Amino acid sequence: MSAAQERVAIVTGAARGLGAATARRLAADGLAVAALDLEESASKETVDAIVAAGGKAIAVGVNVSDSDQVSAAVARVAAELGPPTVLVNNAGITRDNLLFKMAEAEWDLVMEVHLRGTFLMTRAVQKYMVDAGFGRVVNLSSTSALGNRGQANYSAAKAGLQGFTKTVAIELGKFGVTCNAVAPGLIETEMTRATAERLGRPWDEYAAARATDIPVGRVGVPDDIAHTVSFLVSEGAGFVSGQVVYVAGGPKA
Repeated sequence: MSAAQERVAIVTGAARGLGAATARRLAADGLAVAALDLEESASKETVDAIVAAGGKAIAVGVNVSDSDQVSAAVARVAAELGPPTVLVNNAGITRDNLLFKMAEAEWDLVMEVHLRGTFLMTRAVQKYMVDAGFGRVVNLSSTSALGNRGQANYSAAKAGLQGFTKTVAIELGKFGVTCNAVAPGLIETEMTRATAERLGRPWDEYAAARATDIPVGRVGVPDDIAHTVSFLVSEGAGFVSGQVVYVAGGPKA
């Protein structure tokens, strides 16, 4: 068995969308995967798909912004699958509103999930990485980090994740741990389909219109992100750290 096949990965927000695609991809790469989401039952479909394909996975329920729940979830993963040395911080929410209409609760909730959640998860998992002399952390940022109307909270959180990524890369590099961020552009998920619906537009029409501004001429799919994460957590990506990879069909930052 290769070293990669012995690795244990945690993917947060793994019930659907980018998280589910990433969990399935890492399992296909030979890693055991803990699929974390707010409700354990929500990740059942992801886990069932991995197991049906011959992989190894468990579902774990956790609120990533709750320190005690995070500690318990990571301890359970270590006990049931082994020490986690790959972490994909994907869990996220949106509470979009224009600045003058944005409630404090909308700001706070987005910060808690994206920033506090990523901090708590990374802090809890890093000790296993340091002990192993190997670790891979991938944080999901967004092109919204560059600014996006109606997303002052989400944009600030995603930009904050990029600073967090670079700092973790600096602090943990000497222990064999890399930390990178993936910043997706427009990807077809339940969340973006809901955005089109809120705007009163059919998805196909919305996607076609948005694709005209994307150099490769299409919107992304979850597997585009999963493929990039797969590379960043691989054994061969050990000299790539502190980077923000914009997976957006064209240049961004």
